[in-house]
Amino acid sequence: MALLVDSAIWPAHGTVWAHLVSDVSLDELHAFARANGVPERSFDLDHYDVPEHRVAALIAAGATQVTGRELVTRLVLSGLRVRARDR
Repeated sequence: MALLVDSAIWPAHGTVWAHLVSDVSLDELHAFARANGVPERSFDLDHYDVPEHRVAALIAAGATQVTGRELVTRLVLSGLRVRARDR
């Protein structure tokens, strides 16, 4: 299991947001998100946007906190990254 969450730095809707990804499979990512109450509407092609107040619970549930740079690098290496121009 390789679930990753970065630091919440993206401001929107009165909070800041982090990204939750899997560097193994989207099935793993969706199962983890469902098990941890992350709404499906938070999914954006290759990641879930999660509010800052949820990050600690996701880490406690098994996600590994990484830098934004490491998250993107591992997502690219996994082949799961959807490039901005392909969105």
